[in-house]
Amino acid sequence: MFVALLFNVDPEEAEAGLPLGTFVNGIHPDDRDRVLALVRRGGRDGGLYAIEYRVRSADGVTRWVLGRGRFLFDHRGRPVSGSGIIVDITDVRTGEMQAGPAEVANLHSEPPLERAADFAMAAHRAICELQDPALKARAEALLLDLGRRLAEQERRTRRAHMN
Repeated sequence: MFVALLFNVDPEEAEAGLPLGTFVNGIHPDDRDRVLALVRRGGRDGGLYAIEYRVRSADGVTRWVLGRGRFLFDHRGRPVSGSGIIVDITDVRTGEMQAGPAEVANLHSEPPLERAADFAMAAHRAICELQDPALKARAEALLLDLGRRLAEQERRTRRAHMN
């Protein structure tokens, strides 16, 4: 549901399954060509991808997201699907994580898993500047694990509200 709202897509329709183009419309126009080029390249060449870009969310706010995932291929080498995570990194990207003592105190009210994801994203950005492939791979693996945990948490919360 959270990802659908980030891309200004109806959550119920997203749950039922929508074509990629529906989500592409939620990508900020200035970032859309770059993101689509990466998607096309990933669908052609495979492998992991990681990209930061802006989206226009359902609340009308432009947000920054980090997308990380991979494309899956059939036995003939044709892309058949993709899987990955999308994490809202707006606070990190806009510098709100560079907080003073008062703001740091407020961070502790945030759930630990979300706090860990925020700091991991900040670390990932710094590590990318180092241009060290081994460190970057480890940081991306951590982000993937945190994203999976956040998604599990979201599914549990949704199920609890449905009951």
